Amino acid sequence: MGRHPEVKWAQRSEKVFVTVELPDAKGPKVKLEPEGKFTFSATVGPDNQEYILDFELFDKINVQESKISIGLRNVFCVLQKAETGWWKRLLKGVGKPPPYLKVDWNRWVDEDEVGEESKLDNFDLEGMNDFSNFNVDEADSDDEDIPQQDGEGESEK
Repeated sequence: MGRHPEVKWAQRSEKVFVTVELPDAKGPKVKLEPEGKFTFSATVGPDNQEYILDFELFDKINVQESKISIGLRNVFCVLQKAETGWWKRLLKGVGKPPPYLKVDWNRWVDEDEVGEESKLDNFDLEGMNDFSNFNVDEADSDDEDIPQQDGEGESEK
């Protein structure tokens, strides 16, 4: 069984921000389904330790309008909610969330603060990819890696 990477999340009434924190992930695979199923897998390190996620999100997602960005340190997703509204929690299940799931306080905005300016509300989604390019079917082989964004894979200065 694989390990679980740290996951941070925040929301607005129309979208959910999910960040999978996993530096130097190799071959990240992400799948998002309209009914709210979110899966992730990747390997890390010389021993190719597997990291996995399998979430049932609180509600349905508009996959066509959702975006994803694969970085060197994380995978950032902007999930478009199928219906506008505030979720009580990220996951469908009731009870305590898993220990690797945390609130992203840098992106969090409370319902009563919606009118206030947030730097992420003006976030440029144009540089992100559509989920339609990243959804991986179970029958898909591991020979295709998710393409990196421009400038990734270059050494950091």
